[in-house]
Amino acid sequence: MSALQEFKKFAMQGNVIDLAIGIVIGAAFSKIVTSLVEDLVTPAVLTPALKAAKLADLSQLVIPGTAIKYGNFLSNIISFIIVAGSLFVIIKLINKAKKNEPAPAPAPKEPSTTDALLIEIRDLLKK
Repeated sequence: MSALQEFKKFAMQGNVIDLAIGIVIGAAFSKIVTSLVEDLVTPAVLTPALKAAKLADLSQLVIPGTAIKYGNFLSNIISFIIVAGSLFVIIKLINKAKKNEPAPAPAPKEPSTTDALLIEIRDLLKK
């Protein structure tokens, strides 16, 4: 089998396609979360703190005398918490939906070897 055929077989597996779709959806979700933090959470929640510090946005929060921008770090922490919380809720809903599905009936338990021998003896005595 040529390398091209092997690659085609690998790329067309369901797992690879699912992963690609997940990455695309994740990138779009990341943009939504970034917008949520920068456009909604930061202005609504952090505006009083930023006004007290006489700053326009989080990127202006720096340690004086250095180039360390801890405001961007705070923004990324807020984004992470929102993403983690969202994924927690989504996974919890998926697990709840899975619990509603009826569980498959358990297979009948096979008798132990001792029980099987006793059953065989009983059947022979009946004859």
